[in-house]
Amino acid sequence: MDQIIEFVSNNLFLAGIWAALVVVLVYGTIAGQLSPIKELGTHEATLLMNKEDAYVLDIRPAAEYKKGHILGAKQLKAEQISQQDFKSLENHKDKPIIVVCAMGMTAKKTAAAMLKAGFEKVTVLKGGMSAWQGASLPVSK
Repeated sequence: MDQIIEFVSNNLFLAGIWAALVVVLVYGTIAGQLSPIKELGTHEATLLMNKEDAYVLDIRPAAEYKKGHILGAKQLKAEQISQQDFKSLENHKDKPIIVVCAMGMTAKKTAAAMLKAGFEKVTVLKGGMSAWQGASLPVSK
């Protein structure tokens, strides 16, 4: 214990960085567990698509969508996302919806907006299309 105190007192900057990293990791873990938006891995997403006929919503730009997307995925245009216009999805409100972006980061914002709009079963593909392609899962062009 004395060595730890001596190290901290001699290396305040390093100890501060270490403490900040611990706080960030703990916060990220707790926030992820408490978030109403759940992230699915590629395996869970595939199961949800096959067993519960989940609707896959791709929010990437049209050029990226055309290069390759998940089989059966529908694209939502950037204008609709920015205006939070989800009228075209009203028929799928009772189905599970998986929101997909390039890396899994921007999909959370869209999923949160969809939850506010009344969609109850919205999830995000963890890692986005890069995780999907990394797992060598089928892509449609």
